[in-house]
Amino acid sequence: MAMDLTFLGTGSAYPSPARGASALVLRREGECWLFDCGEGTQTQLMRSHLRAGRITKIFITHLHGDHFFGLPGLLCTLSLQSSPDPDKPPVDIYGPLGLRDFLSHTLELSHSQLLFPYAVHELVPTPDQCPAGEFRDFSSPWGREGDPARGPGGRILSLGPGQSSYLLEEDEQVVLRAFRLFHRIPSFGFVVEEKPRPGKLNVQKLQDLG
Repeated sequence: MAMDLTFLGTGSAYPSPARGASALVLRREGECWLFDCGEGTQTQLMRSHLRAGRITKIFITHLHGDHFFGLPGLLCTLSLQSSPDPDKPPVDIYGPLGLRDFLSHTLELSHSQLLFPYAVHELVPTPDQCPAGEFRDFSSPWGREGDPARGPGGRILSLGPGQSSYLLEEDEQVVLRAFRLFHRIPSFGFVVEEKPRPGKLNVQKLQDLG
């Protein structure tokens, strides 16, 4: 399995002419997974060798603007470059609780209609992920059920008793997990773990060599 990383932005707080805000792409098996999407990420993508249309998963570490203010614009640009396809699988977006409402309201207020499906899977943080007084409960700021204008759904992922990480996805090759980080606001790290692969032995050759 081949994987490579491309850093699109390593700056903090705001983008500059020489350095983009936080964003990196993991390319795997023909897919692109985007980790964080700071302002200017789509411009950085255009300058790179990557194809934005191959993005199938997006992961947002936390809800500081320099890590996700570029997301609505990127989604709209991807839509402009897309054609309607009812059979296309959704773009999966993972991030802290509150991200779904942000995207839903931003797209609604800007009258943006995406031509591809997407699903936002939210990680429920714990109060010990940030200093006392900074924790906010975004479990239901505007209501979540029964309003089709709020956009597509997704999973709500919480830690169970004794669990230290969130299981996001798993296939035959990798396990994808999130874990808690301490920051000024709740933050998450992501781990892409390759599963062990059994080796192959040429039994006849071993026998011939004694």
